[in-house]
Amino acid sequence: MSNCGSYSVGWVCALDTEYVAARCMLDEKYDGPEVLSTNDNNNYTLGRIKQHHVVIAVLPDGQYGTTSATAVLKDMLHSFPNIRTCLMVGIGGGAPSQKHDIRFGDIVVSAPRDGGGSVFQYDFGKTTQGQPFQPKGYLSPPPVFLRTAINGLKTKYEEEGHRFEDTINGILQKNRRLQRKYKRPDPSTDRLYKSDVIHPPDETECATCCGDDPSKLISRPERNEDEDDPAIHYGLIASANQLMKDASVRDRLIAENDVLCFEMEAAGLMSQFPCLIIRGICDYSDSHKNKEWQGYAAMTAAAYAKDLLYEIAPTKIEAERKIADIPGVLSSIESKLRDIQTSSETTSNTIEHLSSDHHQEKIKRWISPLESSTNLDKALRKRHEGSGLWLLEDERFRTWKTERCSFLWLEGSPGAGKTILCSTIIDNLSPQNLLYYYYDFNDLKKQQFESMIRALTYQLYYKCHKASTQLDSLFSSCINGLEQPVLKKLIQAFSDMLAQAEETWIVLDALDECNKGCRDELLTWMSEILNQATNSNTNVHLLVTSRPEEDIKSAITQFADANCRVSLQSSLTADDIGAYVRWRVRDSDDFRRWKTHPDVQGEIESILITKADGMFRWVACQLDVLKECLDYRRLSKALVSLPETLDETYSRILNGISKEYIRDTIKLLQFLVYSERPIYIEEAVDIIAVDTEGSPYFDPKYRMPNQSDILRCCASLVIAVPVMRPSFHPRAKFARRTELHLAHFSVKEYLMSDRLKDDLVQNFRETCAKASMAKTCLAYLLDLQLEIGTPALMIGDAFPLVTYCIRCWVGLAVVAERLDEALQYFIRRLFDDRRCFFEDGYHTSVWSTEWMPKISEPSGTLESKLCFASWNGLTNAVKYLIDQGADVNRVVEYHRKDSPFAIGTVIGAQIITHWMSVGPRADLRGLRGETRLMTALEAAAENGSYEIVELLLQSGADVHIGNAFSCACQCKCQGHGDRKSCGRYEIVELLLANYDIESKDKSSILASALFEAARTGHSDIVELLLAKSADANAEAHGAAYQSHPITVAPLGGYYRIVEALLANGAAVDMGPRDVNMRGNRMASALQWASAGGHYEIVRLLLANGADVNAKGGHLGSALQLAAGPGHHEIVELLLAHGADIEARDDRSPSALQSASGFGQYETVRVLLENGANVNARISGRGSWSNMTALQLALERIQYRVADLLVAHGANE
Repeated sequence: MSNCGSYSVGWVCALDTEYVAARCMLDEKYDGPEVLSTNDNNNYTLGRIKQHHVVIAVLPDGQYGTTSATAVLKDMLHSFPNIRTCLMVGIGGGAPSQKHDIRFGDIVVSAPRDGGGSVFQYDFGKTTQGQPFQPKGYLSPPPVFLRTAINGLKTKYEEEGHRFEDTINGILQKNRRLQRKYKRPDPSTDRLYKSDVIHPPDETECATCCGDDPSKLISRPERNEDEDDPAIHYGLIASANQLMKDASVRDRLIAENDVLCFEMEAAGLMSQFPCLIIRGICDYSDSHKNKEWQGYAAMTAAAYAKDLLYEIAPTKIEAERKIADIPGVLSSIESKLRDIQTSSETTSNTIEHLSSDHHQEKIKRWISPLESSTNLDKALRKRHEGSGLWLLEDERFRTWKTERCSFLWLEGSPGAGKTILCSTIIDNLSPQNLLYYYYDFNDLKKQQFESMIRALTYQLYYKCHKASTQLDSLFSSCINGLEQPVLKKLIQAFSDMLAQAEETWIVLDALDECNKGCRDELLTWMSEILNQATNSNTNVHLLVTSRPEEDIKSAITQFADANCRVSLQSSLTADDIGAYVRWRVRDSDDFRRWKTHPDVQGEIESILITKADGMFRWVACQLDVLKECLDYRRLSKALVSLPETLDETYSRILNGISKEYIRDTIKLLQFLVYSERPIYIEEAVDIIAVDTEGSPYFDPKYRMPNQSDILRCCASLVIAVPVMRPSFHPRAKFARRTELHLAHFSVKEYLMSDRLKDDLVQNFRETCAKASMAKTCLAYLLDLQLEIGTPALMIGDAFPLVTYCIRCWVGLAVVAERLDEALQYFIRRLFDDRRCFFEDGYHTSVWSTEWMPKISEPSGTLESKLCFASWNGLTNAVKYLIDQGADVNRVVEYHRKDSPFAIGTVIGAQIITHWMSVGPRADLRGLRGETRLMTALEAAAENGSYEIVELLLQSGADVHIGNAFSCACQCKCQGHGDRKSCGRYEIVELLLANYDIESKDKSSILASALFEAARTGHSDIVELLLAKSADANAEAHGAAYQSHPITVAPLGGYYRIVEALLANGAAVDMGPRDVNMRGNRMASALQWASAGGHYEIVRLLLANGADVNAKGGHLGSALQLAAGPGHHEIVELLLAHGADIEARDDRSPSALQSASGFGQYETVRVLLENGANVNARISGRGSWSNMTALQLALERIQYRVADLLVAHGANE
């Protein structure tokens, strides 16, 4: 059958794997064609399936996509003019969803749904300025006779099932050479990872680097005997010219278009010809690509295609028109090829359109920038129109705005209007490359220097494409966001980004509200940014506002002269204050009762403007008081007795609150002063409704019916701020909420000062205030009346304060527990009330939309409660539980979740294991999902509570049970590596004093302790343990590691510890016996030090004989590890000591390839100058397989590096 005119069915494959599977399905193979069209470049197999004569073609090796598919069919039609229909059969990426349970080996058949097409080309469409890329949508459905056959075959399968396994096994029995590649893989290798689990950029297999941790996987039940396996799905197939490897873009297209499968050729056929697409699923269209299922998936798709042809009578196909005879079809093919090429050029490959927004979102989630726009919006709402114009016209501001590398400091007293003026400046500047940040006393997170760096970095990344490469490189070096960058590297990335931006304006408000613990860091950074800009091509304009506090003034005078300072004196702001007063008195509704009395209006204006002395805040407070005066007698009396200062103003406001509301006002102000985050208005309503001396403590009927009335309790001291916040509800990403803020920083300062009246001052001392807050939280929890089985979201809606109470009560109580007997009583009640204690915890995220957890049956032993109290430092509670008979040596289960030792026994009032997922200390980060056993002594040591450790030891706690030494080294208190910051050193001393040095467990216990001390940087504890004969070479074991102290200390840069270990005999090249354990990505100290960029430690290790080319673990040699992050000085040092510049293996690229992929220009230069092979290819498997350094640089958009490589001879 070599006559080309006899063939009516075309079968197109993209890969050789698909071609093999297709050839295996032929009932009979024929000789190749005798004559082909002159320009036909295809390779064909001819054969028969039933009575159909089939011609099979495969795309050229290495060529994929819609253009190639169209070209193959074009040549086929020239040589085989009788072709009447076409099948595109092969593998594709699945699009699993709750609606479609798609698995490896399943088949997807293109079939129209809801009147639409069967193939969706998502990289062909139009781009409109200011709008996202708009795909043109669906392509033509298959012809009617094919759809009829699909339906008939579907009916037959439903009645009898398919026989794919029999078909495939029969083929494999006949040709055993195919078994290894085409047989069905083990079902355990079918893993569907959650969308936020991203395969790292190295070539490591998923089974090794991503693993089978249930927390990373989407759980799916096994298919039963009554279900088809593999299953067949009918619906929409998405096609484009690029492989889909982004799970989030995949999910978006699934949600928007109900896509079942992704592939790369269908759109090239369906828009022109009567075709059907059949795909076997071999991956899930995400970053976890593998070839293990490709052979089997190709077989299942081909088996379905064969069954389909058996369902079609030859006369049905012969009745169809020849494709070549369809009017204009051949000429339209040429047009199609041109259109595809044009579309590819004009849309810049639409996957980038779809992925760029998502990549930006990934960067945003990774950086976690705090939102400054809420502060700006709040200030703009307060700003009176026209205010601040004097500054915009000031010569100093104009100079700052235009002069290269300029600085301006606006300083003024409390209440002078700096923040409002700052908003005027931001509003005046062009938004392009404008970065701004508001330090905010109302939000603890916004008082941190690192928060500012993160916010500015993301703003610049978002606004300036030219500067994005630096942050993308850092993101890549942090395993695509799986690790957080250290602050030093983030600062360096921001500095490098500024260098790439042409010109940048930075505005920082309220430096004095920056946490004093990091203010020196902020001031030093300001100086360095300006200095770097001056000494480079960077053009940065930095403007800051603050009070003239001495440390700020002293630091600024070191790098800026007097011309860079604007003092907000009354003479400068008088016009703004006058305009504001006139607007409030004459135009707002506050004083509408005086609209017909212009003389009274004038009197109010005159007195306030005269006495303002440049103080916006003072004027605003007086106007708030005066607007309540209902007649002139009271108004005139108030005008002649105005307070002179802000302190006196606040004192009068507090004195003016009626006795009936003063207690509630104090309680609300305590929360606003000492809470680490803003309070929502609905939370504040419940705070007021709680009566810690009443019975019941809380009842919803005691709430204020009108939430806004709460502001009347403390007028002028508190303001309501509308915000958008992430929603807990699965159907809404964001929700409009109202936060309550103290009206001004000066309010907080006044309340925390000694200047309050004697009857109020004690209420705002930290201990007293936090005791009151803790009692309010506990009373609220104790009196919630909820039924077992209540969904958590329903609880949050009904009792909005519950989340705050659960997360914060421990942190509040620990400050005051020993001094407040009433608080001790509430804590004892909580521990005694079995309704309020839950042992089942930490099993779901608060953001889960798959299912919402419910209140479970209460439980909790005395020992689990003791462990909880010990870990949280509740000394009196520990004493109480011991007196109640708790066994101090009993081991209880706890769960590692978001804090390093988050006890699985969860406190809450009939609550909410769901909301305890972040624990009472939400600032701590650790491993997720790990369960371990723990004693109360270990918990207390972990907490850093010397007093509780001592109490437990006195009560009989056995130091030999568990490993309290290691826990003390992991102490969660602040001050990493600083013995003075907490009692960790003293705790280790105390534990050693109670430890039998001759114990049989001495080696393992002290080895673990030494390892933890080395890992966490506690050099004093390392030296103490070594002095007590701890073995410097002892191996420590854990669930995810197997290592030695000498291998972990270098990564943190702990030079003193490395030095001490070497001095005590640590082997410099010591590594784990099993370097392939999942946690052992690197094996030697030199590898860790090189990866971490610690030059001095690298030099120390090399001086002590470290093997410069040692390998082990999964990420290559020290040179390879130093190259990726760009530690070029270490690269030079290693090369000078004989490092193999071409070292690479099937898991890790060479140093040059790694540095090129991550855009490390200086490192690439050093490697090239030392003779690195510029055209070497990466060995092994994965997305980087067979690529050169140049190809990697171009793929990662590292054009500067690419130019350097080309200059050194790169040509591949």
